[in-house]
Amino acid sequence: MNLIQFLDGDNTRRVGIVENSTTVTPLNGPHTVRELALEAIALGTGLADYVASLPTEPPLDYAPILTEGRVLPPVDHPDDAHTLVSGTGLTHLGSAKARNAMHATLAAEETTLTDSMKIFRWGVEGGKPTDGSDPVQPEWFYKGDGSIMARPGAPLEMPAFADDGGEEAELAGLYVVADDGTPHRIGFALGNEFSDHVMEKKNYLYLAHSKLRCASIGPEVFVGELPKSFDGTAAVQRQAFVDAYRMMTNRISIFVNLPLVSLDRLALQKRLDEIGKPRVDA
Repeated sequence: MNLIQFLDGDNTRRVGIVENSTTVTPLNGPHTVRELALEAIALGTGLADYVASLPTEPPLDYAPILTEGRVLPPVDHPDDAHTLVSGTGLTHLGSAKARNAMHATLAAEETTLTDSMKIFRWGVEGGKPTDGSDPVQPEWFYKGDGSIMARPGAPLEMPAFADDGGEEAELAGLYVVADDGTPHRIGFALGNEFSDHVMEKKNYLYLAHSKLRCASIGPEVFVGELPKSFDGTAAVQRQAFVDAYRMMTNRISIFVNLPLVSLDRLALQKRLDEIGKPRVDA
Protein backbone atom coordinates (compact mmCIF):
# COMPACT_ATOMS: atom_id res chain seq x y z
CA MET A 1 0.00 0.00 0.00
CA ASN A 2 1.29 3.46 -0.97
CA LEU A 3 0.03 6.61 0.74
CA ILE A 4 0.53 10.31 0.02
CA GLN A 5 -0.25 13.52 1.86
CA PHE A 6 -1.56 16.25 -0.41
CA LEU A 7 -3.62 19.43 -0.64
CA ASP A 8 -7.00 19.15 -2.35
CA GLY A 9 -8.60 21.80 -4.53
CA ASP A 10 -9.69 23.72 -1.42
CA ASN A 11 -6.11 23.70 -0.05
CA THR A 12 -7.14 21.24 2.67
CA ARG A 13 -4.71 18.56 3.80
CA ARG A 14 -5.70 15.04 2.81
CA VAL A 15 -4.29 11.52 2.83
CA GLY A 16 -4.81 9.34 -0.21
CA ILE A 17 -4.13 5.80 -1.35
CA VAL A 18 -2.15 5.65 -4.57
CA GLU A 19 -4.08 2.96 -6.41
CA ASN A 20 -1.86 3.05 -9.50
CA SER A 21 0.23 5.57 -11.35
CA THR A 22 -2.80 7.62 -12.40
CA THR A 23 -5.29 7.83 -9.52
CA VAL A 24 -5.36 8.71 -5.82
CA THR A 25 -8.25 7.66 -3.57
CA PRO A 26 -8.74 10.17 -0.70
CA LEU A 27 -9.49 8.79 2.75
CA ASN A 28 -12.52 10.02 4.64
CA GLY A 29 -10.74 10.12 7.97
CA PRO A 30 -7.58 11.58 9.53
CA HIS A 31 -5.92 14.17 7.35
CA THR A 32 -2.30 13.28 8.11
CA VAL A 33 -0.28 10.07 7.92
CA ARG A 34 0.98 10.74 11.45
CA GLU A 35 -2.57 10.78 12.82
CA LEU A 36 -3.39 7.59 10.93
CA ALA A 37 -0.35 5.85 12.35
CA LEU A 38 -1.05 6.96 15.93
CA GLU A 39 -4.65 5.80 15.71
CA ALA A 40 -3.56 2.42 14.33
CA ILE A 41 -1.03 2.07 17.17
CA ALA A 42 -3.68 2.92 19.76
CA LEU A 43 -5.99 0.27 18.29
CA GLY A 44 -3.21 -2.31 18.16
CA THR A 45 -3.58 -2.89 14.44
CA GLY A 46 -1.31 -2.52 11.43
CA LEU A 47 -1.40 0.72 9.48
CA ALA A 48 -2.35 -0.95 6.19
CA ASP A 49 -5.24 -2.84 7.82
CA TYR A 50 -6.46 0.30 9.55
CA VAL A 51 -6.36 2.35 6.34
CA ALA A 52 -8.24 -0.41 4.50
CA SER A 53 -11.03 -0.19 7.09
CA LEU A 54 -11.67 3.52 6.56
CA PRO A 55 -14.24 4.96 4.17
CA THR A 56 -12.96 6.57 1.00
CA GLU A 57 -14.04 9.21 -1.49
CA PRO A 58 -14.10 9.15 -5.30
CA PRO A 59 -10.64 8.84 -6.85
CA LEU A 60 -8.73 11.85 -8.16
CA ASP A 61 -6.29 12.24 -11.03
CA TYR A 62 -2.75 11.87 -9.68
CA ALA A 63 -0.98 13.94 -12.37
CA PRO A 64 -2.42 17.39 -11.48
CA ILE A 65 -1.63 16.87 -7.79
CA LEU A 66 2.01 16.28 -8.75
CA THR A 67 2.40 18.96 -11.42
CA GLU A 68 0.68 21.65 -9.34
CA GLY A 69 3.00 21.03 -6.39
CA ARG A 70 0.21 19.93 -4.05
CA VAL A 71 2.00 16.80 -2.79
CA LEU A 72 3.42 17.17 0.72
CA PRO A 73 6.23 15.20 2.37
CA PRO A 74 4.86 11.71 3.15
CA VAL A 75 4.99 12.29 6.92
CA ASP A 76 5.44 15.41 9.03
CA HIS A 77 4.56 17.03 12.36
CA PRO A 78 2.68 20.29 12.94
CA ASP A 79 5.76 21.52 14.84
CA ASP A 80 8.92 21.17 12.72
CA ALA A 81 11.04 20.98 15.88
CA HIS A 82 9.39 17.61 16.66
CA THR A 83 10.69 16.07 13.43
CA LEU A 84 14.17 14.52 13.34
CA VAL A 85 15.81 14.08 9.94
CA SER A 86 18.91 11.92 10.19
CA GLY A 87 20.73 9.19 8.32
CA THR A 88 23.22 6.38 8.48
CA GLY A 89 26.32 6.04 6.35
CA LEU A 90 28.46 3.19 5.08
CA THR A 91 25.47 0.94 4.48
CA HIS A 92 25.69 0.53 0.69
CA LEU A 93 27.40 -2.54 -0.70
CA GLY A 94 27.61 -1.11 -4.21
CA SER A 95 28.19 -2.94 -7.44
CA ALA A 96 29.65 -6.45 -7.67
CA LYS A 97 33.01 -5.11 -8.81
CA ALA A 98 33.22 -2.61 -5.97
CA ARG A 99 32.07 -5.28 -3.55
CA ASN A 100 34.84 -7.66 -4.60
CA ALA A 101 37.42 -4.93 -4.17
CA MET A 102 35.96 -4.09 -0.77
CA HIS A 103 36.20 -7.66 0.44
CA ALA A 104 39.79 -7.88 -0.75
CA THR A 105 40.55 -4.84 1.36
CA LEU A 106 38.59 -6.17 4.32
CA ALA A 107 40.80 -9.26 4.30
CA ALA A 108 43.73 -7.09 5.34
CA GLU A 109 44.83 -6.71 8.93
CA GLU A 110 42.58 -4.59 11.14
CA THR A 111 45.42 -2.15 11.80
CA THR A 112 45.77 -1.29 8.10
CA LEU A 113 42.12 -0.34 7.62
CA THR A 114 40.90 3.25 7.66
CA ASP A 115 38.26 4.24 10.20
CA SER A 116 35.62 4.20 7.45
CA MET A 117 36.55 0.68 6.35
CA LYS A 118 36.64 -0.54 9.95
CA ILE A 119 33.09 0.59 10.65
CA PHE A 120 31.97 -0.84 7.31
CA ARG A 121 33.53 -4.17 8.24
CA TRP A 122 31.80 -4.14 11.61
CA GLY A 123 28.50 -3.61 9.81
CA VAL A 124 29.08 -6.46 7.36
CA GLU A 125 30.01 -8.83 10.19
CA GLY A 126 27.54 -7.75 12.88
CA GLY A 127 24.96 -5.49 11.32
CA LYS A 128 22.24 -8.17 11.23
CA PRO A 129 22.82 -10.63 14.09
CA THR A 130 20.67 -13.74 14.05
CA ASP A 131 21.08 -14.64 17.75
CA GLY A 132 18.95 -11.79 19.08
CA SER A 133 21.90 -9.69 20.22
CA ASP A 134 22.13 -5.96 19.53
CA PRO A 135 23.43 -5.10 16.06
CA VAL A 136 26.52 -2.99 15.46
CA GLN A 137 25.77 0.72 15.41
CA PRO A 138 26.19 2.29 11.96
CA GLU A 139 27.70 5.65 11.22
CA TRP A 140 25.04 8.27 12.00
CA PHE A 141 24.54 11.87 10.96
CA TYR A 142 22.04 14.64 11.66
CA LYS A 143 20.49 16.65 8.83
CA GLY A 144 18.00 18.90 10.57
CA ASP A 145 14.42 19.20 11.75
CA GLY A 146 11.24 19.24 9.72
CA SER A 147 11.97 22.66 8.28
CA ILE A 148 14.66 21.25 5.96
CA MET A 149 12.22 18.94 4.17
CA ALA A 150 11.21 20.18 0.72
CA ARG A 151 8.03 19.06 -0.95
CA PRO A 152 8.54 16.48 -3.71
CA GLY A 153 9.54 18.39 -6.83
CA ALA A 154 10.14 21.66 -4.97
CA PRO A 155 13.46 23.56 -5.15
CA LEU A 156 16.29 22.40 -2.89
CA GLU A 157 17.98 25.49 -1.50
CA MET A 158 21.67 25.75 -0.60
CA PRO A 159 23.04 28.04 2.12
CA ALA A 160 25.37 30.84 1.02
CA PHE A 161 28.40 29.14 2.56
CA ALA A 162 27.88 25.85 0.68
CA ASP A 163 30.55 24.62 -1.73
CA ASP A 164 28.22 22.34 -3.65
CA GLY A 165 24.80 20.72 -3.75
CA GLY A 166 24.56 17.21 -5.08
CA GLU A 167 21.89 14.56 -5.41
CA GLU A 168 22.15 11.43 -3.31
CA ALA A 169 19.51 8.75 -3.73
CA GLU A 170 18.46 7.15 -0.46
CA LEU A 171 15.91 4.83 1.05
CA ALA A 172 14.24 6.58 3.98
CA GLY A 173 12.61 4.84 6.93
CA LEU A 174 9.68 6.84 8.32
CA TYR A 175 8.86 6.57 12.02
CA VAL A 176 6.39 8.02 14.50
CA VAL A 177 6.76 8.13 18.27
CA ALA A 178 3.71 6.79 20.11
CA ASP A 179 2.26 8.39 23.22
CA ASP A 180 4.25 6.01 25.43
CA GLY A 181 7.53 7.09 23.79
CA THR A 182 7.97 3.96 21.65
CA PRO A 183 9.05 4.54 18.03
CA HIS A 184 7.05 2.72 15.36
CA ARG A 185 8.00 2.45 11.71
CA ILE A 186 5.30 3.74 9.38
CA GLY A 187 6.95 2.62 6.19
CA PHE A 188 9.60 3.56 3.66
CA ALA A 189 10.07 6.20 0.99
CA LEU A 190 12.58 6.98 -1.70
CA GLY A 191 14.37 10.25 -1.30
CA ASN A 192 17.08 12.66 -2.37
CA GLU A 193 19.29 13.39 0.61
CA PHE A 194 21.11 16.28 -1.13
CA SER A 195 24.45 17.04 0.45
CA ASP A 196 27.65 19.03 -0.09
CA HIS A 197 30.11 16.55 -1.57
CA VAL A 198 32.81 19.17 -2.21
CA MET A 199 32.92 20.13 1.45
CA GLU A 200 32.87 16.49 2.52
CA LYS A 201 35.92 15.70 0.37
CA LYS A 202 38.01 18.42 2.03
CA ASN A 203 38.23 16.39 5.22
CA TYR A 204 36.20 13.46 6.54
CA LEU A 205 35.57 15.45 9.72
CA TYR A 206 33.46 17.76 7.56
CA LEU A 207 30.96 14.96 6.95
CA ALA A 208 28.56 16.32 9.56
CA HIS A 209 28.78 19.82 8.08
CA SER A 210 28.12 18.57 4.55
CA LYS A 211 24.84 16.95 5.61
CA LEU A 212 23.23 20.13 6.96
CA ARG A 213 21.28 20.73 3.76
CA CYS A 214 17.72 20.46 2.52
CA ALA A 215 16.35 17.08 1.51
CA SER A 216 13.26 15.64 -0.08
CA ILE A 217 11.52 12.30 0.28
CA GLY A 218 8.47 10.80 -1.31
CA PRO A 219 6.07 11.55 -2.72
CA GLU A 220 4.73 8.21 -1.49
CA VAL A 221 5.25 6.21 1.68
CA PHE A 222 5.34 2.48 1.09
CA VAL A 223 3.53 0.65 3.91
CA GLY A 224 4.74 -2.92 4.25
CA GLU A 225 7.90 -4.95 3.94
CA LEU A 226 10.53 -3.79 1.50
CA PRO A 227 11.25 -5.68 -1.71
CA LYS A 228 14.63 -7.40 -1.77
CA SER A 229 15.98 -4.85 -4.22
CA PHE A 230 15.00 -1.72 -6.08
CA ASP A 231 16.78 0.65 -8.42
CA GLY A 232 16.29 4.00 -10.06
CA THR A 233 17.93 7.39 -10.45
CA ALA A 234 17.97 10.71 -8.63
CA ALA A 235 18.76 14.00 -10.31
CA VAL A 236 18.78 17.66 -9.42
CA GLN A 237 17.39 19.90 -12.13
CA ARG A 238 19.71 22.91 -12.09
CA GLN A 239 18.02 26.27 -12.67
CA ALA A 240 20.82 27.41 -14.98
CA PHE A 241 20.28 24.34 -17.15
CA VAL A 242 16.53 24.94 -17.20
CA ASP A 243 17.04 28.56 -18.28
CA ALA A 244 19.56 27.59 -20.97
CA TYR A 245 17.30 24.84 -22.29
CA ARG A 246 14.33 27.21 -22.49
CA MET A 247 16.41 29.84 -24.29
CA MET A 248 17.76 27.32 -26.82
CA THR A 249 14.30 25.91 -27.43
CA ASN A 250 12.91 29.39 -28.10
CA ARG A 251 15.73 30.27 -30.50
CA ILE A 252 15.46 27.02 -32.42
CA SER A 253 11.70 27.51 -32.71
CA ILE A 254 12.16 31.01 -34.11
CA PHE A 255 14.82 29.79 -36.56
CA VAL A 256 12.82 26.91 -38.00
CA ASN A 257 9.86 29.23 -38.51
CA LEU A 258 11.78 31.85 -40.50
CA PRO A 259 10.34 32.42 -44.02
CA LEU A 260 13.62 31.37 -45.66
CA VAL A 261 12.24 31.42 -49.19
CA SER A 262 11.19 35.08 -49.02
CA LEU A 263 14.34 36.42 -47.27
CA ASP A 264 17.44 37.51 -49.13
CA ARG A 265 20.93 36.84 -47.73
CA LEU A 266 21.31 40.16 -45.86
CA ALA A 267 17.82 40.02 -44.37
CA LEU A 268 18.39 36.43 -43.29
CA GLN A 269 21.70 37.34 -41.64
CA LYS A 270 20.01 40.20 -39.78
CA ARG A 271 17.27 37.93 -38.49
CA LEU A 272 19.83 35.32 -37.38
CA ASP A 273 21.82 37.99 -35.53
CA GLU A 274 18.65 39.06 -33.72
CA ILE A 275 17.91 35.48 -32.67
CA GLY A 276 21.44 35.10 -31.28
CA LYS A 277 21.29 38.18 -29.08
CA PRO A 278 20.44 37.52 -25.41
CA ARG A 279 17.17 39.00 -24.26
CA VAL A 280 17.26 41.16 -21.18
CA ASP A 281 14.12 41.24 -19.08
CA ALA A 282 13.04 44.66 -17.87
